[in-house]
Amino acid sequence: MPSSYLKRILNARVYDVARETPLEPATQLSQRLKNRVLIKREDLQPVFSFKLRGAYNKMVQLPPDQLARGVIAASAGNHAQGVALSARKLGCRAVIVMPITTPQVKIDAVRARGAEVVLHGDSYSDAYAHALGVQAEQDLVFVHPFDDPDVIAGQGTVGMEILRQHQAPIHAIFVAIGGGGLIAGVAAYVKQVRPEIRVIGVQTTDSDAMKRSLAAGRRIELSEVGLFSDGTAVKKVGEETFRLCRQYVDDIILVDTDELCAAIKDVFEDTRTTLEPAGALAIAGAKAYVERERLRNESLVAIACGANMNFDRLRFVAERAEVGEHREAVFAVTIPEERGSFRRFCETVGPRNVTEFNYRIADSRKAHVFVGIQTQSPGEAARIARAFVRAGFPTIDLTEDELAKLHLRHLVGGHSPLARDERLYRFEFPERPGALMRFLSSMSPGWNISLFHYRNHGADYGRILVGLQVPTAEKRQLREFLATIGYRYWDESDHPAYRLFLGADV
Repeated sequence: MPSSYLKRILNARVYDVARETPLEPATQLSQRLKNRVLIKREDLQPVFSFKLRGAYNKMVQLPPDQLARGVIAASAGNHAQGVALSARKLGCRAVIVMPITTPQVKIDAVRARGAEVVLHGDSYSDAYAHALGVQAEQDLVFVHPFDDPDVIAGQGTVGMEILRQHQAPIHAIFVAIGGGGLIAGVAAYVKQVRPEIRVIGVQTTDSDAMKRSLAAGRRIELSEVGLFSDGTAVKKVGEETFRLCRQYVDDIILVDTDELCAAIKDVFEDTRTTLEPAGALAIAGAKAYVERERLRNESLVAIACGANMNFDRLRFVAERAEVGEHREAVFAVTIPEERGSFRRFCETVGPRNVTEFNYRIADSRKAHVFVGIQTQSPGEAARIARAFVRAGFPTIDLTEDELAKLHLRHLVGGHSPLARDERLYRFEFPERPGALMRFLSSMSPGWNISLFHYRNHGADYGRILVGLQVPTAEKRQLREFLATIGYRYWDESDHPAYRLFLGADV
């Protein structure tokens, strides 16, 4: 069987529609990891994914009578595009069943290539079950996205190209795993030609069917899967892919959503390309492996397997990438509601760059501040938390807290009966390290800050919303202060939304 896969891969017909993609050095990532990282750019295929290889290799070998009946596939998006493009090339009908959760960019791309789209279920497994029913009803030929020898062989050409493009030593090749078609094909080829190279799979912590199956020695079906990496959201891996992975795969690394977002950013910084979550899995796995093994001066290959990113997801990716890279720590800090404590808190933060600051007056004795701080290493969050506690500020480290990162950071605020005489101002200032602390130190100590919101969005200017409790008799001093502070500002005290959601509850 091993030799048969080698022959299948060498004779796979993929280049009628697919291209040999480059193997490019990730310069910045390599410098940070102190290893040579090479990215196999499968995101540059005509359908922005490797899936075209396996789909076409399967379909081009179908007998004419089967091809004339038409084909059907179940897919989270990338295999669907490969089948659709192949069907157009071969002149046959294609029906694609896709999960309802599939990003719209993938659905539109499949329809644009002439395939019929049926949306059903929340995961690939749900769509697959429905597709089998449609197949039987309409007598179509099923093109499996991973559990088929011809599909596996088509994907294996990725491994063939890697070894041809880089004949020097390779420590490991990292491959994303959904159902296992890509890693099965890559591993079957690599282990026959260069068995010393480690083949390492990468899955998300909430879609780890292959890792669990290998550990159990049998295929495990997950009751549910995470949907962020929709391209690998598979509840049960293939029978043939499981067999090949048991035989050839050396290890499987799990990564979480934050690490995945950080990997998307890493690839963007090196290539100016935005990968989809599944497409960045291999890069995230390579980073986690380097950290776990304390690896240095080795050559690592990561397959960037897809770039069908839904644009609307970019907001979430940007928000979570800094945490995933251990570049941001998030805290809930309690400080006394008394004059001077705010400045003392700022002094404790010191020269560190503040990424977020949320506060709303809610108690006459103490203030609760939600703060994000830029960090340089995984252990720095704990050191910052200890520094706050030593300074007399009770602190909760929320860096790994999903509720805080996903929801609570956006909900700090509300009406407050203590916010009397509050004036609301919006400021802009040049964004650079330490700029927020300089802004805070310029605020008059005579007025209480009752509301504060700031978030670093990576722009060249910062935006701050500040509530100041200024007695009516001191309005002239306030105007003088605003004139001398040196920052652009807007008075938002009469803004209707502020009155509805944040104004003093009196």
